Amino acid sequence: MHLKNLELIQFKNYQRVQLDFNTEVNCFFGENGAGKTNLLDAIHYLCLTRSALLPLDSYHIMHGKDFFTIKGDFDLDEKILSLNCVFESHKKKRMEVNGKAYHRLSEHIGLLPLVLIAPDDTLMINGGSEERRKFFDGMISQTDNQYLQLLIRYQHYLKQRNALLKRFAEAKRADKQQLLPYDRQLIPLAQAIFKKRTDFLAEFTPYFTDHYRAISGEKEEVSIAHQSQVQKEDFPQAFESSLEKDLMLKRTHYGIHKDDYLFRLNQHPIKKFGSQGQKKSFLISLKLAQFFVFKAIKGTKPLLLLDDIFDKLDDQRIFHLMDRVAKKEFGQLFITDARPERSKEILKTISADARFFEIKDNQIYPGGTD
Repeated sequence: MHLKNLELIQFKNYQRVQLDFNTEVNCFFGENGAGKTNLLDAIHYLCLTRSALLPLDSYHIMHGKDFFTIKGDFDLDEKILSLNCVFESHKKKRMEVNGKAYHRLSEHIGLLPLVLIAPDDTLMINGGSEERRKFFDGMISQTDNQYLQLLIRYQHYLKQRNALLKRFAEAKRADKQQLLPYDRQLIPLAQAIFKKRTDFLAEFTPYFTDHYRAISGEKEEVSIAHQSQVQKEDFPQAFESSLEKDLMLKRTHYGIHKDDYLFRLNQHPIKKFGSQGQKKSFLISLKLAQFFVFKAIKGTKPLLLLDDIFDKLDDQRIFHLMDRVAKKEFGQLFITDARPERSKEILKTISADARFFEIKDNQIYPGGTD
């Protein structure tokens, strides 16, 4: 699978640009703030229907305009898919494939797998459980559309239950019978989501540990444990008995939405006991495992987006990545870097075919301006 071209209209800092890409490596150069990451985000939109950076689509319209358009042609198993993503202010976002619009955007998730490695990935280790759930939910959703539908339904009923709990608090009176329809939906949905998360982690973990061993030189033992209230045998009873606390907190405090993934180094939380180098190795291993589990499940190589990571990695970790590029283990790569000479020097060490783009004054110059 590869992205053949990209067209942006009024997307972030780009009035209108059209780019044709190499099937192997494409590098975007420019000063910080020039708009390199915006190009990766546009690709993220085409693959996953949303931004990797900001939650609201309106944030991505060029200042002073009222819509944006992102277009791109993908070659997937020798079939051309023409994608068109349009968002107009105060209207629903529209995604079309070969001229046909989706009824639900979630139908598109998983068609074009993508892996993004970015500086903000450190939040997965240093942040709260929500960041780790988001990472695994995103992965599983790209490989299992049924999982995504379960998650959407769970969030729908959870939102309604929480709204009802708030109304009870405002009225200072609770009718517990009104909560039963939501409980009857949430409990089996939580159990189904838990099983899919557990099964996926069992498949994901060997890829992760293999990559960590390769990067670290087999110096440490790493593991990921899925922590969930749902794994308790008496979960349905525990969920129902938590009602009094829910009423006090005005929200549902028990369930699958409280899951966490415990990242451990030598049996200890890496967040507390890992060095900066160990955390970087852990993160790169997570992302490489994501790539290779996608490849195994989907039967195609995902797009790999590397956003300004050469500043964050040392030579050992860069070599590990580039060694896999040289061995043709990856498919199409998109790289951003504020220092073109560095990326060009790194890419000289491998036999990959690369195309370069320089970004300057909101314009993109294939090959550079020199």
